[in-house]
Amino acid sequence: MKTILITGSTDGIGKLAAIKLAKDGHKMYLHGRNPEKLQHVIKEVQDASNNKYIDGFVADFSDIDAVKQMANQILEKVSKIDILINNAGIFKTSVTKGYKEFDIRLVVNYFAPYVLTNTLLPLLKKGDHPRIVNLSSAAQTHVTDAALAGLDIRVASEAYAQSKLALTMWSFAFAKANPDITAIAVNPGSLLNTRMANEAYGQYWSPATKGSDILYDLAISEGYKNSTGKYFDNDKGNPKGEFAKAHPDAYDNELIETLLQKTSDILK
Repeated sequence: MKTILITGSTDGIGKLAAIKLAKDGHKMYLHGRNPEKLQHVIKEVQDASNNKYIDGFVADFSDIDAVKQMANQILEKVSKIDILINNAGIFKTSVTKGYKEFDIRLVVNYFAPYVLTNTLLPLLKKGDHPRIVNLSSAAQTHVTDAALAGLDIRVASEAYAQSKLALTMWSFAFAKANPDITAIAVNPGSLLNTRMANEAYGQYWSPATKGSDILYDLAISEGYKNSTGKYFDNDKGNPKGEFAKAHPDAYDNELIETLLQKTSDILK
C-alpha cells in the first residue's frame, strides 16, 4: 500500500487518477480549495473504490500562505509520502492575480507545487521509492523577466505556457538535487475532455482518461521507477506517449539557476 497525495483532485484527471489508484487499495490524500466539494469527492472516491483510506486537505493554491499551512498540516498528520502528483492547475480565470500580485497561473501552476514539494521533502524522503509527477503541458514558452518581476502577462495562454515551462525546469533541477526521489514532468495530453480545456477552448481531442491513465502509470508502474529528470509527452507515441524533449530552456543550466534564485527571492 502506497501513501499518495494528489493536488487538484476534486475534478478532471486528478479525480479520475485518484479513483483508479484508490481501487488498488492505496492510502489516498486528495486536495481541493473548496471544503464542501472536497468532502463530497472523498466520499465519491471511497464509494467508487471500496477503499476507506481516503482523506483530504484544503488550500487555495493562489495563496502561498495557504499552501504552506496545508503543507504543515500534512507534516503533522501523515508519516510518509510515496507518491506526490502535482496536478492542480489553472488556465482561464476571471481573477488574474494571486500571491504578491503575481500572475495567478504562475502562482498556482509553479510557485504552489514548488513550495508544497519542498516543504514535504522530509515525508518524501521517508517514502518507499518515492516519486513526484509534475503536470507540465505541451504549451511551454520562455519564462520572462517581466513575469518573474510580477508584471502583467496580458494573454492567458502565454501566462499558462510560462508557468508550465517554469514547473518543468524546476522539476529537472529537483531531480538532480534529490537523486533518491524520481521526479517526472508530464504533458498528460493536449485538449483532454476536462473542464479546464473546455473552458479554455470549447472543444476536446481526447477523453480525460488518456490523462488520468498516464498519471497512474507514471506514479506506480515499475517501468518508470528510474526515469527521473525526464519529460513525458503523452501527445507523442501510440497508444500512449513517450519520453521526449521539453522546451530547450529546460536544459539550460544558467536559465534554471536564474529561475530558482528568483523563485527563492519571491517566496522569501
